[in-house]
Amino acid sequence: MTPLIVLTLVLMWQCVLVGYTFTLAGNAADEAVRAGTAAAPGGARLAACREAGLGHLSGAWEGDAAVNCSPSGYVTADVSLKVPVLFPGAVPFPVTVHGHAGTVEEVKD
Repeated sequence: MTPLIVLTLVLMWQCVLVGYTFTLAGNAADEAVRAGTAAAPGGARLAACREAGLGHLSGAWEGDAAVNCSPSGYVTADVSLKVPVLFPGAVPFPVTVHGHAGTVEEVKD
């Protein structure tokens, strides 16, 4: 019975990591878009978007993270994260989680 209980706990923990990775991807995309709309137009906006997206990830998820921003008119950010196996920073699961956010560009006079 003990191996079955341990296996169940391991599977539940892996599900928690998958859910947490989805939460991190969504939050990173939201923060990237927020920073991208507040920055000055042009290259600074793109850099601010990417930096904010990566800045809201812990070291374990930041390594394999990809943040793609589209800063023209309607600012969007797409964040891709790898799900870790059992421990953050360990071997990545062969599943990539995506987060997406977008908002209208702010116009400053």
